[in-house]
Amino acid sequence: MGNVDFLKSQAAIKFAAFVFIFTAFFYLGKHWSDDSRQLIFFSRQSPSETALSSPSIAIYPNPNKEFNISALINTTEPETEPKPPGSVKDKEKSVSASLAAPPPPPEINSYGIVDMNGTMSDEFEIGEFDPDLVENWGNETEIEAETDKKDVRFTFGVKKFGLCEESMREYIPCLDNVEAIKRLKSTERGERFERHCPGKAKGLNCLVPAPKGYRPRIPWPRSRDEVWFSNVPHTRLVDDKGGQNWISRKGKDKFKFPGGGTQFIHGADQYLDQISKMVPEITFGHHIRVVLDVGCGVASFGAYLLSRNVITMSIAPKDVHENQIQFALERGVPAMVAAFVTRRLLYPSQAFDLIHCSRCRINWTRDDGILLLEVNRMLRAGGYFAWAAQPVYKHEEALEEQWEEMLNLTTRLCWNLVKKEGYIAIWQKPFNNSCYLSREAGITPPLCDPDDDPDNVWYVDLKACISRLPKNGYGANVAPWPARLQIPPDRLQSIRIDSYIARKELFKAESNYWNEIVASYVRALHWKKFKLRNILDMRAGFGGFAAALIDNQLDAWVLNVVPFSGPNTLPVIYDRGLIGVMHDWCEPFDTYPRTYDFLHAAGLFSIERKRCNISMIMLEMDRILRPGGRVYIRDSLDVMDELQDIAKAMGWHPTLRDTSEGPHASYRILICDKRLLRG
Repeated sequence: MGNVDFLKSQAAIKFAAFVFIFTAFFYLGKHWSDDSRQLIFFSRQSPSETALSSPSIAIYPNPNKEFNISALINTTEPETEPKPPGSVKDKEKSVSASLAAPPPPPEINSYGIVDMNGTMSDEFEIGEFDPDLVENWGNETEIEAETDKKDVRFTFGVKKFGLCEESMREYIPCLDNVEAIKRLKSTERGERFERHCPGKAKGLNCLVPAPKGYRPRIPWPRSRDEVWFSNVPHTRLVDDKGGQNWISRKGKDKFKFPGGGTQFIHGADQYLDQISKMVPEITFGHHIRVVLDVGCGVASFGAYLLSRNVITMSIAPKDVHENQIQFALERGVPAMVAAFVTRRLLYPSQAFDLIHCSRCRINWTRDDGILLLEVNRMLRAGGYFAWAAQPVYKHEEALEEQWEEMLNLTTRLCWNLVKKEGYIAIWQKPFNNSCYLSREAGITPPLCDPDDDPDNVWYVDLKACISRLPKNGYGANVAPWPARLQIPPDRLQSIRIDSYIARKELFKAESNYWNEIVASYVRALHWKKFKLRNILDMRAGFGGFAAALIDNQLDAWVLNVVPFSGPNTLPVIYDRGLIGVMHDWCEPFDTYPRTYDFLHAAGLFSIERKRCNISMIMLEMDRILRPGGRVYIRDSLDVMDELQDIAKAMGWHPTLRDTSEGPHASYRILICDKRLLRG
């Protein structure tokens, strides 16, 4: 009875079902595995086999036959020569030996930052543009029309901007306006080198082409010493200045920059050391942070100051050596086309800690010293003026007269001749107005009127008067570098904005804002891999974006543009140890085509579209951006559709991204890549 009860129990029934299912699956699995029992062979090439045979995979032909894996694989002994055909063993081995090993990899002919051994290396060549980044664009501009049926209105938009003529490949609209230059009443003082912008109807309406053979820029710091000939294909400077160690040819495809200048033929480093020894208070990278180099040539003076933590604005006119600024920017050195003529330069008062002129071919004493008075306006209180020129050291009668005139003028400006040694003379500007106020009555030049704004520079004529220094010492008491980058400067209080009490908080908030954004760009978008060098911030504010790049250790420099339509924050930018310029984006910018790697515009278009033609601004951006360069536009959503359409019409590749605030924010980021376009 007990056994019968057990058999009827639920436990017994479950046990019997489990045994049945297990047995059934066992036999089914064995049956299927026997039918599909296969061994796959991957053959390798023996030394005697031809290298042209292709690798293949073979399946063992006897699925029911036992085999010994270890007998088939021998990794310790080399393969022997094959036996004559006909051997049974040879036939069996033919299945596994029928395939040749892949041929050896081709020899590496190009070099990158990581070499073929996986080692970091600075010795690498930049090749031609990737074919995927070159587009056959054509020279024709395509127009499309839209009709509003209700109001019967026709609107026209550019579907595609064509390429300009080849003769315009180095076109600077406001400096190459031949018609306006011909109409000038006088060019005696160099008026042809100033801005003469074309009217709106004659503005740029095509894409400035790159020269034939244009190549990606050699990355910094190698670019300091060499650039591609095809990117700036001009040899006049080599012919005129090669003997002065400015520039020379390096083979057929490069220019070389030995680091010399007309007055420092043995190199800029030795020259800079001499200046520091002459005046020990000139501590480069500490109290001397921002420098202006007048008549800079190819900017070797500024290029070598970069290694001393000094940023230099190198300027020169577009004269007979018209490509000197183009060479400077191709090297990756800050530079602008500018000239001392009849208008103020576009930099604020007390901008530069040191202003340098080495054989800059400027007559500083003409017109009652009006040009040196412009130097005085831009020179920081207590700053230095270094002059290396023939009148300093030559004893010819005419040159000695020029030296006496310079001494007389600088004395009346209250400048102190600190040191004269060899071919260099160095003066220091006073820290306050006390010397000016103690001069005898009638001494010229006079002080400027109290209501004169020395920071008002947009199309303002030069003035033959001494710009007053602020009574409160603003501009004179800046912290040494690098502390000055993050300390709110005194002149923050003099900026004409709608805030007074909270200005320092606004300054710090802007710095933190851009620091977080740039850090996220570096982290998520891998900015350090882009090898950015020349950067233009088109609406700079207090310079927070540029400061963030320094904080995040990107080896790049930023030209901070302060739009004429907004508050003039340039004094704050320079007091931080950065460089910048005033500009009206309704007009073209004074630089050569293809001179910037990266353009940054935050909130620019939503403001300037009320005054300017957005297409004209975008075409100007295309002109000054290198092929392969990038654009980041952070602006309100309502301008993004128009900007994307224009970007596509210029051959850019735009991508619209959300900001960190998410998809419901009113702002977006438009990221554009510029390709190399061919006609």
